[in-house]
Amino acid sequence: MKRKIIQIDEEKCNGCGICIPNCHEGAMQLIDGKARLISDLFCDGLGACIGHCPEGAIEIIEREAEPYDERKVMEIMVPKGRNTILAHLEHLRDHNETEFLQQAIDYLKQNNIMMGPEKKEQHSPGECGCPGSMARDFRDEKPGNETPAIAAVETQGAGSELRQWPVQLHLLNPQAGYFKNADVVLAADCAAFAMGNFHARFLKGKSLAIACPKLDSNKESYIQKLSSMIADTKINSLTVVMMEVPCCGGLLHMAQTARTNACRNIPIKQAIVSLQGEVIEEEWV
Repeated sequence: MKRKIIQIDEEKCNGCGICIPNCHEGAMQLIDGKARLISDLFCDGLGACIGHCPEGAIEIIEREAEPYDERKVMEIMVPKGRNTILAHLEHLRDHNETEFLQQAIDYLKQNNIMMGPEKKEQHSPGECGCPGSMARDFRDEKPGNETPAIAAVETQGAGSELRQWPVQLHLLNPQAGYFKNADVVLAADCAAFAMGNFHARFLKGKSLAIACPKLDSNKESYIQKLSSMIADTKINSLTVVMMEVPCCGGLLHMAQTARTNACRNIPIKQAIVSLQGEVIEEEWV
């Protein structure tokens, strides 16, 4: 599977840092006076950073993409020095990628690379990308002290079943831990607003991605991400929740195309929701 990813020409980079806040995935940081891609895992290849580089030091390249391999990433990180390694480890930790973080630590131990005591570096505002796209895995978080409900009738069935953040497909990392062997809901942006019981009916126990097949740009990247979820992260199933309007059918088409491209036949269910929020059709396709 080919994948688009950014490449930084360090000779052209002057370290201005203008590109950093425009990396939606938080995959870039300014280290030792140069912009660096600290993790292939979180680069979506959309190139939001390119137009903000005054030196033309960033480009998108396309190459065959293997399933993410933390050891190979560490082989790239280690020659760049201690600061880059620490930034990469912190990046994995902040995105709750505990499995990959452990693999990175194991690599350092096996190669006798001494990093000393771990401590978080202080970053100036904007050095870690957009906080709104910072990955969060809610599956293991325990509820704290909750405010009593105003009335039982208002809260019945209203608890959130969201297990992760972000949810918008452009911002999602298809190889994030919360997608591994998961059942996934791919929902039209409008579906949760139309359905009062969307969380209870469709989202409980599942990971989520949302998209609009009519208004969103670069739908090819959507297909690539869904293909990666199916082939690399090995999701178990995909439930596509669409509104009854004709343009929503593009969401199912993207899911089926991704399944074909991934060469892995996972079950896909389509659910069609009326404008009043009723499920008028639900079937495996």
